Amino acid sequence: MDIREMRERFEQQGLIYERNLLTFAGVEGYDVYNTSVPFAYEGKSYLFGRVERREEWANSTVRLFSKKAEDIWEIVPESFVYQLEDPFVAKVQNEFVLGGTRVDYSRGKLAGFCGVFYKGKDPFHLRYYTTGPKNMKDIRMVELKDGRLGVFSRPRGEHVRQAYGSESVIGFTVIKDISELDDKVVEQARIVDGFFGKDEWGGCNQCFLLEDGSVGVIGHRCYLEEQNGISQQVYLNIAFVFNPDTYLVSDAKIIGTRRSYPDWPAKKPNLADCAFSSGIRLREDGRADLYSGIGDTAEGRIVIEDPFGGKYH
Repeated sequence: MDIREMRERFEQQGLIYERNLLTFAGVEGYDVYNTSVPFAYEGKSYLFGRVERREEWANSTVRLFSKKAEDIWEIVPESFVYQLEDPFVAKVQNEFVLGGTRVDYSRGKLAGFCGVFYKGKDPFHLRYYTTGPKNMKDIRMVELKDGRLGVFSRPRGEHVRQAYGSESVIGFTVIKDISELDDKVVEQARIVDGFFGKDEWGGCNQCFLLEDGSVGVIGHRCYLEEQNGISQQVYLNIAFVFNPDTYLVSDAKIIGTRRSYPDWPAKKPNLADCAFSSGIRLREDGRADLYSGIGDTAEGRIVIEDPFGGKYH
């Protein structure tokens, strides 16, 4: 089914049980968006958020926030300031991993970007660990059933379009442990062909090991669409299941769109239809909180059905 038809059907169903915007204290004059999913440490809830002024672009930092109340977060003032964008967190092989995108400049001009990883035993004591390939975002990892580490890549660019028809693709590879992770490993990941349509792009944001050994992925899927004379970058929240043995994708579906979240101004007119997935947190009622950046200015939370039906390892 065409992605636009999938979106129309999803929005007609209206299966959103709650919708809110997150509030961030201690960063007045700045937007916080494209956060990590919340995580627990020593009885408290935290998340990392991208902090940036509304009028600026590619000039953000990542800061740690602690939960003050439902959907209200405050900055942890003593925490480290990371020169990154779009943070994510993962717990793999007894290591806490923080990743994000580093934007590189040369003589004041944009020179590219790359994924950067920090790791440690807790979110307060992280050390720079390794860097992904140049001009690649959205590298994610998951601990597999046999203890090895699965790594998702996301090549993007004209060379990808020429080879596959889509603007980006997803790749996957397996390494023995996190000590083997580097740019070469990620670059050599085998491509998962046929997931994105013509000129679409997207990637993985959060990964779960499921009970049958497959991987549940929360991601984003994107395309350009003319809306009211503006070429909109449409970003959708998606979920799918990936089989690491067969490299096949199943149960791909939309789980959120920009219209799923409360109204809020976008950073630029062409980002008004943008919902960039952070990930899900499971709820006691069996549903899931889906967190997502919206319009590159805010972070939203909606309550949805658990996209993987509780079948976690």
